Amino acid sequence: MGQTNRTLLKVLVEQRRLRYVDFEREFRRKADQLNLRNLSVSESQFRRWTSGRVALPGADASRVLELMFGVEVAKLFGPPPSSELAETTFNLEDEIAMTARDAQSEARAAAAESISDTTLDQLREDVINLARSYSCIAVFDVFRKAKELREEAEAERDRTQVPAQKQELLILAGQACALLATAAFDLGSFDSARRLSRAASLYGETARFDPLRAFAGGILSYIAYFSGMPAEAAQVARRAQTFDGLGDVGRRRLAAIEARAHAHLGDAASTRRALEASQSEGPGLRDDLHDVVAGEFGFSSERLAMSNASTFLLIGDADGAEAAAKRSLEFASARPAAGRAVRVIGGAAADLAMARLLREDLDGAVHAMTPVWDVPRGQRSPGLLARTARVRRMLTDTRFAPVPAARELALQIEDFTRMSDTHRLGPGTALAALES
Repeated sequence: MGQTNRTLLKVLVEQRRLRYVDFEREFRRKADQLNLRNLSVSESQFRRWTSGRVALPGADASRVLELMFGVEVAKLFGPPPSSELAETTFNLEDEIAMTARDAQSEARAAAAESISDTTLDQLREDVINLARSYSCIAVFDVFRKAKELREEAEAERDRTQVPAQKQELLILAGQACALLATAAFDLGSFDSARRLSRAASLYGETARFDPLRAFAGGILSYIAYFSGMPAEAAQVARRAQTFDGLGDVGRRRLAAIEARAHAHLGDAASTRRALEASQSEGPGLRDDLHDVVAGEFGFSSERLAMSNASTFLLIGDADGAEAAAKRSLEFASARPAAGRAVRVIGGAAADLAMARLLREDLDGAVHAMTPVWDVPRGQRSPGLLARTARVRRMLTDTRFAPVPAARELALQIEDFTRMSDTHRLGPGTALAALES
């Protein structure tokens, strides 16, 4: 008849805290040592053995159990000795070895659920390089590369179960998504840029990385006022400034965007307040996006001055616009040639030309436009085209229309616009806003 009392086997299993999976793995390992390759134990058999309601196992199973515990099988299925003896009955060396094997196995399983630091480092470096080279390469090439990087970050995120790695991959995917949004905007696809900006913001929210949410808010504000909704643009820019963790650069960028939105609304007082905020030094704060990654996520001195030049023009301040445009060109010219953003130079040059036209200086405007023609068609963004379109409209004024130099400049601007990727990919969306 089977035993019904508590057994030494039960005591030893409890002492070693063996779950069925642990017991079964060790049983098969010992069976392999005895050349009993096909011998295993089911969970129901394990439960019967440890309950004491079973007769002694067969010869092969008995040999395995004796090797596992270092005790004769008859004693294993008999009553336990005194508690003191039971504590020392099992083979301590075997217990240590099994614990070490289990730890190693579980560590390997954990390693299989992570990605290598090298993979993460390379992906981070690729995102940074793309952000920093954005202004020097064709926008469509940026879009294609950013798409690949976002997909790669998502694929790696599926492979790891390490929380820290998951969070960083969320941030990297979000940064790539923000670059996609910027590229879509620069290609004139405002609806897609809006969706991508919101996706980037959601990445930032999920990763608890507010600088990314603020940057995405800035893009949404740009899209709003280029879509003829300046009041929404101002509201979005103000809201983006409330996010925590923003450095001075990020806040200056959003203040400059807000100033432009107020200028589109014709609110000169609010415009000047925001302009002042955009130029204030701040307390010296930095963040990991606008300052560390920087590039397209940053807001250089020449870019700030260029943005503010356009804002001054919108409120009719020709002197302020000319001064800001000149500062932008000076900041840009101070950089090494390889690091100069031709789109920024072109934008500042167009604003300088417009400021001079407001003072009826046509020759000065023609000269100021010279750097604009050097902007490759793949980098002619809606912002740049908006500036050149404003100059072309001004040239149709009765003061300039009869002058051959004005007509020639207007034709140059038309050709410049027609050959841009933005015009070729989405003229109906982008240029309708630019011409309004």
